[in-house]
Amino acid sequence: MKFKCVAAILFLSPCLGIVPAAADQVCNVPLTDWQPRQVLQKKLETEGWTVLSIRSDDGCYKVKATKAGGDHLKAKYDPASLERIQPMSQEEDDDRHH
Repeated sequence: MKFKCVAAILFLSPCLGIVPAAADQVCNVPLTDWQPRQVLQKKLETEGWTVLSIRSDDGCYKVKATKAGGDHLKAKYDPASLERIQPMSQEEDDDRHH
């Protein structure tokens, strides 16, 4: 009986709008519309960032960078418009505070 209940829930969940958290993507841009990573890197460098990495993450560009003074920054960008879609987070280096 438990199997039938679980099967019914799994079958009906897409119909009811229940979607697993892993399917919750921030960006939904076709790969053919993505701009090259080098374009985003150049944009960020003109804004004073030193780019450490640019990776694909949930359909977005995920950037890790630093600015003068050693602050570590993270942000997600729309790969087509290269607009920041997630508020920038600033991570402070633990070594500077000990």
